[in-house]
Amino acid sequence: MTALDERQPPRRQRSGAGATVWLTGLPSAGKTTLATALAARLRADGVTGVELLDGDEVREFLSKGLGFSREDRDTNVLRIGWVAATLAKHGVLVLASVISPYADTRAGVRALHEERGAGFVEIHVATPVEVCSERDVKGLYAKQRSGELSGLTGVDAPYEPPAHPAAVVRTQDQTLDESVDQLHAVLVAHGLLP
Repeated sequence: MTALDERQPPRRQRSGAGATVWLTGLPSAGKTTLATALAARLRADGVTGVELLDGDEVREFLSKGLGFSREDRDTNVLRIGWVAATLAKHGVLVLASVISPYADTRAGVRALHEERGAGFVEIHVATPVEVCSERDVKGLYAKQRSGELSGLTGVDAPYEPPAHPAAVVRTQDQTLDESVDQLHAVLVAHGLLP
């Protein structure tokens, strides 16, 4: 065994079919931060077949030109859901961080997974709007307050929290590591990790 081999954790293929872990919540709730940290932990543990889908990145490449009307938001979420379901069908563990404000659209994403025989685990990143506004990672809340932006989810546009998520993550009440531990336990409980 070489020195490099000793530093690398053994590669572990996940057991079972692929699935999507769908992190939904307000802007600046911590969805992307949490998904990125969870992916890093899984990869450090040698878990293969993990893919991140970030709502903002997908919007830039797959949904460019869509606005923020209800119809455009639904189209964007369903496109992300289709990509996630397709990847999951092929055994990938997808970590999708998407605002996805409407319950019926998230139900449509779940149905896309069911049609493909892929798992779907909905996680509510339930950070209060006041905390999200303080974080204001992209400056959206400041723009909304100044009148430059309207239709901000959770402020002057609706957000429908999941009725029965697999987990509720309260990022304001725990560290990032604790939140990742919580999600890791959910993946184990759903049979997505050994």
